Amino acid sequence: MSDLDSTRSPILRNQVQRRTLRTLAISQVIGGIGNGAGLAVGSLIVKDVSGSSGWAGMATVMLTLGAALFTLPLAALASRAGRRPPLAIGWLLGAVGAATTIAGAQWSSLVVTLLGLVLFGASTAANLQSRFAAVDLAEPGQFGRSLSLVIWSTTIGAVIGPNLTGPGAAIAGRIGLQDLAGPLLFSALGFLLAGILIFVTLRPDPLIVAGGGDGSSPSGIRAALPHVRGSTLAGILTVGSAHAVMVAVMAMTPVHMQDHGAALNIIGLTISLHIAGMYALSPLMGWLSDRWGARQTILLGQSILLIAVFVAGTSGRSNTQISIGLILLGVGWSASVIAGSALLSQSLAPDIRPAVQGLSDLVMNLAGASGGLLAGLVMAGWGFGTLNAAAALLTLPVVIIVAGRKAITTA
Repeated sequence: MSDLDSTRSPILRNQVQRRTLRTLAISQVIGGIGNGAGLAVGSLIVKDVSGSSGWAGMATVMLTLGAALFTLPLAALASRAGRRPPLAIGWLLGAVGAATTIAGAQWSSLVVTLLGLVLFGASTAANLQSRFAAVDLAEPGQFGRSLSLVIWSTTIGAVIGPNLTGPGAAIAGRIGLQDLAGPLLFSALGFLLAGILIFVTLRPDPLIVAGGGDGSSPSGIRAALPHVRGSTLAGILTVGSAHAVMVAVMAMTPVHMQDHGAALNIIGLTISLHIAGMYALSPLMGWLSDRWGARQTILLGQSILLIAVFVAGTSGRSNTQISIGLILLGVGWSASVIAGSALLSQSLAPDIRPAVQGLSDLVMNLAGASGGLLAGLVMAGWGFGTLNAAAALLTLPVVIIVAGRKAITTA
């Protein structure tokens, strides 16, 4: 019996799954610190290099487009070679992106800075695809919990990363870099360590053990599209819609709060609470998806999103109410994305999973980028309340499709 065949026995598969989850969780913590550090200063660097606050929003756009750009190639590589190579490459490209952004800041080059942020986005693609690697060997009733463990691990980095701005600036000053470039040193180091960890320890490869990633697996959008139906379509639509709602409202919340006189520390606290809402309850959402059902958890997530946009959209000058709305926005996103990803993954055979999961992440990133871009226009023309009302409309197709399919399957 070959080593690969031996790992396919139930006992050894469980051992490989536990090792996989441990490796992915640690890499998410390390890489998440890098992402948090970079996201905290990306827009400030672009503003400083360009000399205009009007360009600051391009940081988020470039990061999101970068994640979308690398999603399909990394998913295609997973179809051919398993999870380990694309995840390692995604993190390492993120390290190159962080270094390039530092160079752009030093040279005051907007082109180099934006290019660096696009490459930085590869780390987000690796971050997202890690959650799918967590379910390659998961038992049917543990998809949600396996996904949620990896997503929850991101919480640590998301909290620590932004707080490295001060230490990063101090280190930058000692080695002759601009202060804003300092936190990106942590990003480059975090991504580098995450890539090395994945490359060295994600063995045996979970997707290969599951029966995929052998070079014969289909890849690309053409291979994925025939499988986008039923539960798979519902999962992709749920993830994309929830991400668009979250990004649209979250991106304009600081502007809304600043317009009403909120202090910067209050705005920062609100966004931190929102991020906590996104990740801190992930294990609960994974458990609900497994025990209660993915479709029911999706509908719960959509309901929470509707409550969130109502609370946020009617907050006016109340910092307390907008904070509650943003926390609920994160919780609704968590329930929807975890349950939607679980519904998507459990409806697919291992050999086609990477292709369809890559398409799902592409839709997610493009939906987020579109939500962020359109949110500014809606906010400028009709205000924060109208933006939240428009975001609420995005939940309707999900509710109709998921509730309809649930009724059919339980009839």
